[in-house]
Amino acid sequence: MELLSTFKIYFMDVFNQGSLGLTLMEIAILLISLMGAFAIRGLVAKLIVAKIKKIVQKTGNVMDDQLFESLAPPLKLLPLLFIFILTGLLIDPDSKLTLIIEKINRTFVTIFVFWLLHQSLMPLTHAFQKLEELLSKTLVIWLTRSLKYLIIFLGVVAVLETWGIKIGPVIAGLGLFGVAVALGAQDLFKNLISGILIITERRFNIGEIISVPNQAMGTVEHIGFRSTLIRQFDTSLISLPNYVFSDSSIINYSKRKYRRINWIIGLEYNSTIEQIKKFTESIIEYLSTDKNFIVNDDYKTFVRLDKFNDSSIDILIYTFTSTNDWETYLRIKESLALKIKKDVEKFGLNFAFPSHSIYIEKN
Repeated sequence: MELLSTFKIYFMDVFNQGSLGLTLMEIAILLISLMGAFAIRGLVAKLIVAKIKKIVQKTGNVMDDQLFESLAPPLKLLPLLFIFILTGLLIDPDSKLTLIIEKINRTFVTIFVFWLLHQSLMPLTHAFQKLEELLSKTLVIWLTRSLKYLIIFLGVVAVLETWGIKIGPVIAGLGLFGVAVALGAQDLFKNLISGILIITERRFNIGEIISVPNQAMGTVEHIGFRSTLIRQFDTSLISLPNYVFSDSSIINYSKRKYRRINWIIGLEYNSTIEQIKKFTESIIEYLSTDKNFIVNDDYKTFVRLDKFNDSSIDILIYTFTSTNDWETYLRIKESLALKIKKDVEKFGLNFAFPSHSIYIEKN
């Protein structure tokens, strides 16, 4: 009997003392509340949220669909919040569990509020598209991303202060640590500053075709804080540090107005002056009247006898097409090539090719 009595005393001591200042009963209540909250959360996610989604989809408005999809994850947190608030009202207000649950409730509310703010930025990015006309697409993306990081940072600070952790001394300590890190992260800051200059100077934007001498040529897919991604024409992806662009002369092919044609057409030396004049006049008339070519004071067209080469009479054809699109440019260039071939045959001319004459002296 004494053995059982001693065991009972030990058992009650453990039951009453529990762990972390909580009795086993309070820990059980906390675990049951947590499991009940997750169970109700799943029910809300399957039934209530699903029904609201069907109602929203019937409106035909894309904006509210995107807003609901973004806000659905934080809304599923509400059952957890409500269960813990209810648990805090039912237990003894003087117990240590009440203080813990109160902090948990404040933590959940803080996370819920800042999560809503973070998620609401996703559909609102479409409203920022008007700013792309004033700023640039890349800068708008950076601003949106910075706002998201700022909300996350403020949320973490608010949660830490709920549990009595003062963020001021932590930031001061990080400041000293940051000085040490900065000395070893000069390239990181150099890339960051270069990235900001790329965006503010609008040297190129996402989706544009650029050429970086001795580095890459292709379409810009992403401009990050540290590097820029370029999809090359062979579909390979290359990542270049941002500082490369500040030290290089970048060719932005997407910002040119038109594409140029600069050809040398070699004709045989047996071509007559009359034949050459008729050929050049025909090409000039074609380029001047066809809407696929630009002919004005800023973008002139030249079809002239350029020089007498070793094996040919060279005719210069210099003109600008009315497009910057690669596929359209190829079609226009092909049409001009066929016109040249047709006129060479029409006026009895022949294309020249490299040739050598050998003279043998007789003794």
